[in-house]
Amino acid sequence: MSLFTSRRGFLATSLAGTAASLLNVRPSSAVVAGEEAAKAAEPIIDIHQHTNYAGRSDEQLVAHQRKMGITQTILLPSGTPVMRPSTNDGKYNGLGGVQAGGNETVLVVARHHPGEFFFGANEVTDLPGAVEEITRYIDLGAKIIGEQKFTVPLDSEESQKLYALAGDAGVPILLHLQHGTYNLGFEKLPKMLEKFPKTIFIGHAQTWWANIDKNHTDQKVLYPKGKVTPGGLTDRYLADYPNMYADMSAGSGLSALTRDEDHTPGFLERHQNKILYGSDCNDVFGEGPKCQGAQTIAVIRKFSPSREIERKILYGNAKALFKLV
Repeated sequence: MSLFTSRRGFLATSLAGTAASLLNVRPSSAVVAGEEAAKAAEPIIDIHQHTNYAGRSDEQLVAHQRKMGITQTILLPSGTPVMRPSTNDGKYNGLGGVQAGGNETVLVVARHHPGEFFFGANEVTDLPGAVEEITRYIDLGAKIIGEQKFTVPLDSEESQKLYALAGDAGVPILLHLQHGTYNLGFEKLPKMLEKFPKTIFIGHAQTWWANIDKNHTDQKVLYPKGKVTPGGLTDRYLADYPNMYADMSAGSGLSALTRDEDHTPGFLERHQNKILYGSDCNDVFGEGPKCQGAQTIAVIRKFSPSREIERKILYGNAKALFKLV
């Protein structure tokens, strides 16, 4: 589509909407369809997807992302499968029990779809050679370390080696924060943020999103419901530390957006420069109620206080942080 055609369509839609407003009638179905088409054509960056996720093929993954309207995707690999029980649920490390592909698999997809798919680097935090393995893929062009989803203390010596590596390499590190299971010791995160100011940390998962609420005191509750009082640990970490970002993905992120609709617009406005869209869904649909990633996009659009904030969360923040072109 030419720039002239695109601009002409935009003006036509805008004028039709204005005319409908002046006549005090609802916009026509054609106008609504035009607005929806414009949204669908806008770029969206997904910072959190996996290869081989619950058996999904590479072809299904690519089709899923395109169906969702994703224009660029960052693939997060698992680490080396390790038969090591986690602390409280009997699952095993690898990517915390998640069925997902490793470093080589995300590299292959990215190489087959340059400019559309990018790859991260990962390894089980405390395995010998973890730093060397991750460094190898960073040298090949990895955009991120993660998803770090392993049963280790958040401030362990091995974890800190990876935080230092991320800072030195200029790539973010994404942490799956789940009380009692992965990256243990959520309350210790500020010390790491202070110790590694050059490192961009991205928070994700149940404990991260449960703690948007100031009144969240029982960390064993991973999916709290009900009203949210601003000022929770997550709210404070995002506000107080320039190197702390948020990954909106998974059911935990979607739940955080929908549990208190009065709270959500203010939260998105406060942290509009720190929130990144991610899907982390393993379906093959890419749309509708069976696709959690598509639901998250719709909810971000619904509750963003402005189009500017919506575009930051769905695209602009990730484009700047990961230096995508």
